[in-house]
Amino acid sequence: MSYLDQLLKGTKVEWLPLGDFANYEQPTKYLVESKNYSDSFNTPVLTAGKTFVLGYTDETEGIYKASEKPVIIFDDFTTANKWVDFDFKAKSSAMKMITVKDESKILLKYIYYWLNSLPSGLVEGDHKRQWISNYSKKLFPIPELEIQKEIAGILDSFTELTAELTAELTARKQQYSYYREALLRFEDKDVEWKTLGEVGEIKRGVAFTKKQAVFGKFPVVANAPEPICFHNKFNRNGEFIVVARSGANAGLINYWNEELYLTDAFSIHPNDSILNTKFAFYYLKKHQREIHLMKKGSGVPHVRASDFEIYKVPIPPLEEQKRIVNILDKFDTLTSSISEGLPKEIELREKQYEYYREMLLTFPMDNLEE
Repeated sequence: MSYLDQLLKGTKVEWLPLGDFANYEQPTKYLVESKNYSDSFNTPVLTAGKTFVLGYTDETEGIYKASEKPVIIFDDFTTANKWVDFDFKAKSSAMKMITVKDESKILLKYIYYWLNSLPSGLVEGDHKRQWISNYSKKLFPIPELEIQKEIAGILDSFTELTAELTAELTARKQQYSYYREALLRFEDKDVEWKTLGEVGEIKRGVAFTKKQAVFGKFPVVANAPEPICFHNKFNRNGEFIVVARSGANAGLINYWNEELYLTDAFSIHPNDSILNTKFAFYYLKKHQREIHLMKKGSGVPHVRASDFEIYKVPIPPLEEQKRIVNILDKFDTLTSSISEGLPKEIELREKQYEYYREMLLTFPMDNLEE
């Protein structure tokens, strides 16, 4: 509370119903009529949920000019909300628009940050309109306008940093995709092609259930990238590729370089004197969508090890394979690692933002006036 105390400088904080200060507007005038969305159109169509931008419309009438008057969009059933400062159209009447009644007393961005510091308080099966029945009645702390601006400015800084890092991550993923496509395109090159069965061994996993596990340190891997449990024995070690055999993830390609127990999947073990294991993984991963389409079966879909034995892969010189792996490993670390690179940086910044938001918006209730 020390930093907040410094901001308040002993001034009192009023607590009054949020509905006294916030306007609640139906988006009827701004609802999109056409379902013909295209990235070539100019005006985004919004929802307050995770999707946020549903698409872009070419409609030119009934556009809310948030570039002139920013707004909070609020889903009346889920309480999901977004800050919007660009022109848009709305998808559904369930999305309400929140503005302030008197900008000389209340800063809308301050309301936005305070809203997002609240637990939703939703009850399963409750379909009440949340703004009128709940949020408009919530007691809202009102420090002086300059203090509201200071708090919003600090939180804006964290939000902008996270947005910049996210944009950087998106750019790096696009760059990674471009280089992966270019580096692993061999159809038009003079290179030898061999089947995986010719340049490696394919081993089927062992039937196994969680009940059979004797707890130990070795992950039990089946048809998903995460272990299903841990066991005291392993049946795979070294570098290899795992292909999920059945279920929704059938055909999912993963790379492992540790001891594990393999069950509802099969592993590919390239001959490293011919085919670099990581190179083979990147090549198969590039063709993940095509591999998913190899699924068979009307019940539980599955892929067959025999289909991978005849699956053809390019065999450039080993030095070239290692060069490609080195480049793609760097991009993979930057974009995908949970302990390194941009995702970890974004995670840390989001935690920092949440910490400061909690600190700056937890006002002392002893200033609550009767």
